[in-house]
Amino acid sequence: MTPQKERLSFWQIWNMSFGFLGIQFGFALQGGFMSRIFQTLGADKDTIPFLWIAAPLTGLLVQPIVGYLSDRTWHPKFGRRKPFFFIGAVLSTIALFFAPYSSALWMAAGSLWILDASINISMEPFRALVADKLPDAQRSYGFVVQTLIIGIGTWIASNLPWMMTQLGVPNTAAAGVIPDSVKYAFGIGAVVLFGSILYTILTTDEYPPEDLEDFQREKEASRGFFAGFREIIGNIANMPPVMKKLGIVQFFSWFAFFTMWSFATPAITEHVFGATDTTSAAYNDAADSVGNYLGTYGLVSMFYALILAFIASRIKINRRLLHLSSLILGGIGFILIYFIPEPWMLHICFSLVGIAWASILSMPYAMLSSSVEPRKMGVYMGIFNMFIVIPQIVAALGGVNFLYKLIFGDQVINTMLLSGTFLILAGFSTLLITDRRATHD
Repeated sequence: MTPQKERLSFWQIWNMSFGFLGIQFGFALQGGFMSRIFQTLGADKDTIPFLWIAAPLTGLLVQPIVGYLSDRTWHPKFGRRKPFFFIGAVLSTIALFFAPYSSALWMAAGSLWILDASINISMEPFRALVADKLPDAQRSYGFVVQTLIIGIGTWIASNLPWMMTQLGVPNTAAAGVIPDSVKYAFGIGAVVLFGSILYTILTTDEYPPEDLEDFQREKEASRGFFAGFREIIGNIANMPPVMKKLGIVQFFSWFAFFTMWSFATPAITEHVFGATDTTSAAYNDAADSVGNYLGTYGLVSMFYALILAFIASRIKINRRLLHLSSLILGGIGFILIYFIPEPWMLHICFSLVGIAWASILSMPYAMLSSSVEPRKMGVYMGIFNMFIVIPQIVAALGGVNFLYKLIFGDQVINTMLLSGTFLILAGFSTLLITDRRATHD
């Protein structure tokens, strides 16, 4: 058995995945509060998805390139994936700190673009690291442990502005100015992001390529920009069938969650709390509450991942069946947001969403990692990100606005009905995946 395939303990997997805590702080703050920042700076509800578009467009380019480069990187001291962890951490920390100080919409949109691109530099190498170091029998377990850490990060980060308000930090500001509670939250997020990724870098070793001479020969043979470009395009054209089918599942899943990130704040503050004036205390308190409810899906995803980690460490699981049922439960959660009579019931809705979120962050990657060549794990993890960013681009270019109004009507709360519908479609799409190597440990 090669060193890369040795079984690791829970704490070894925890250490090598701990940087995801900071990555998820970044994603949770951007997903939960960038729309609030856009509204504070004067954005209309229907323009919010367009302001998000630069982020997934950048991810479409960055992820395959970063994955390809990390596959071709090896240094005896710095490893293969860790240099990308560090570069992404530095850039993300800077972007996260300055984002809430934007004074105009173009500045906020630019901050989101830089932040998302920087986080992406770190994120997919973390996915590849699990596949690098774990045998196939531990893949589900490894990705579920990552999801556990992501759930912790989502819950804490989503509640940070509310926590700041409870500590006496002002939660309102003049028109066009971001409240201090949001600024403090982003600052704390920046510190956590850098610290957690640095912890993984310092506590995790990477193994060299199995055949270092062959690795160097292959690297020399494909040296140069155009050779790399051709190789990436070739890998896209020849992606495994399982990856293509997972792409359909991912499209519906990430369209649903992008819709939530873009519209949860305006939809819930308006429909549930009746607050529309972005300068009022009622709106800002309601927006803090939305962050609290979003934190619920992170908290539940954490506990669900903990249960899955316990199960996956002891018995073989059916990844497809687990993913199907989790996505359908999440879709029901989104739909229930429209019908609840009391705000506290949003915790129930987002608990169901949290089950889907935990599965989205683990099962597709476990299925994919069992279906690709180990030496191309980084580039395929990067290419797989296309199935995350393409639905976000489609949604941002008008897909959400067109579909929710066409199918359900003009009220912004109908975006949650659209999210639920797409997540249920994602669940049934998992039936397309029939390769037993992918569906079972």
